[in-house]
Amino acid sequence: MTFRRAGIAIALLTFLIYAALIASLTTFLSVDSLQALFSSARTLHAIKTSVFAATLVVFIAGLVALPAGFALSRHDFVGRRIVDTMLELPLFVSPAALGAMILIFFSTSAGIWIQNNLQQFVFTIYGIILAQFVAVLGVSVRLCKAAFDEVPTRYDDMARSLGAGSFAAFRTVVLPNARRGLFAAAILTWAKAMGEFGATITVAGTIAMRTETLPISIYMRLASADIEGAVGAIALLICVSLLVLYFSRFISSR
Repeated sequence: MTFRRAGIAIALLTFLIYAALIASLTTFLSVDSLQALFSSARTLHAIKTSVFAATLVVFIAGLVALPAGFALSRHDFVGRRIVDTMLELPLFVSPAALGAMILIFFSTSAGIWIQNNLQQFVFTIYGIILAQFVAVLGVSVRLCKAAFDEVPTRYDDMARSLGAGSFAAFRTVVLPNARRGLFAAAILTWAKAMGEFGATITVAGTIAMRTETLPISIYMRLASADIEGAVGAIALLICVSLLVLYFSRFISSR
C-alpha cells in the first residue's frame, strides 16, 4: 500500500468513527420523542438561551478580537510573543478550569465588589455569557489574526502612501480584503460558544429554565436518565454545528 492510499484509508477510518457515533443516536430517536422534545418549554428555553448567548458573545468577542488580531498580525511590540502565547490558554487549559478561575476571581475582593455593585454573574445568564466569552476569546483573536495575515502588508503601505491614516487604511483596505476570513472566524466562534459546556456549567450552574443551555440540557437529561431527550438534544446540537461549520468552510473556500 502506498503512502497516499494509507493516508486516505486513515482519513476514511477517522470519518467512520465519528459517523458511527452519530449513527448510533438513531437507535434512540423516534418521531414521538422528537415531537415531545421540540414541544417542551424547557427545550425551547435552552435553545433560545444558547442562541442568544452565543450570538452576543460573538459580537463582544469581535470588538476585542478585531483590533487585537490586527495588532498581532501587523505590529511588533514589547511582549508580543507573551500575548500571542497567552491566547492559547483556552486550548491547553480545560474549560472547567477556566470556569473555576472565573469563580475564584469572584471570590476576591474585586470580584465580590463587582457582584454586589455592578452585576451578578454567578448562577445567572450573565455568567453564561462571561464563561463563553472567556472560553472563545483566545480562539477568536487567533482566527482574526489568521484572516489579517492573508492580506499582504503592501496594501496597508500603499493606502498610507496615498494619504490614508492607519485606521482609514484598516477600515477601507484591510477589512474588505479579509472579510471572508473574518466572517468564517465569526461563524466558528459562534459554533464554539454554542457547544461550550465546562466553563458555563461551572459559573452558571444547572438551573432549569434559567441557566440551561443545550449542552447543559444534555447533561441534565443524562443525569435524570432521560436518554431519548438527551439523544434528541445531542442530535440538534450536532446538526446546528455541522451546518454552521460547513457554511464556514464554504465561505472560506470561495
